[in-house]
Amino acid sequence: MGFAKKDSVLKPQVQNFSTVLAASPSTYNQVAGTATAVTTAVDGYVDSLDALEAARANGVRSEQLTATKDQKRLEMLQLIRPLYAYIQDSLAISDTAKVAIGVLVKSLHPTPQPVPGFAPLMTVTATNGSIFTLRMADPNSPDSQKRPLYTAGISVFSFVGEEAPLSATDFKFEGNTGKTTIDVEVPATVPAGSTVWFTCFYFNNRKESGPAASPIAKTLGGGTQMPMLKIAA
Repeated sequence: MGFAKKDSVLKPQVQNFSTVLAASPSTYNQVAGTATAVTTAVDGYVDSLDALEAARANGVRSEQLTATKDQKRLEMLQLIRPLYAYIQDSLAISDTAKVAIGVLVKSLHPTPQPVPGFAPLMTVTATNGSIFTLRMADPNSPDSQKRPLYTAGISVFSFVGEEAPLSATDFKFEGNTGKTTIDVEVPATVPAGSTVWFTCFYFNNRKESGPAASPIAKTLGGGTQMPMLKIAA
């Protein structure tokens, strides 16, 4: 969050920023000259905005007043945006001081996501030679193109063999993705007619994984889906 886009919200926001900074520049590791420049820029923007709003209240639509306001706004933001970013990132400025000047305090300890409690709904949506397109849907919202809340991505695995392996460690890791579809290419050394199994699971922002999807299978070069089997724990 930075400075607002709407003038009605931006005006009080920058007035507070200017007033607090002018009252104690050293609190924000700034010199008096910087605070004065900010006050001048903010006052110029506020005056131009007030003039424009007064004209509109009287039924006057002035392109010149609008252009002046936009120019003053741009000049002000070019000056105070770097200051906002500096104050927000500074470890030397207290959170209390940041709140007082209207700067959002960044969380140094993001809320951990829970371990995903369910497996993706996995399907093979297309085949092109040795390339399989996999789709991993939220089982609670199978038509959605988005991952479930509190998931950071999906890990995808494959296995070549007549039957799905009993241990998840026998699967080959194909990669992590933040998307809900992924293309997996089977190596050219795998002969046509081989059965290829796929599975996947969600993981959170701490890389903790949820349960694996029941493996699904396709015949390389054939396209017939095999019965689903479950990986043993």
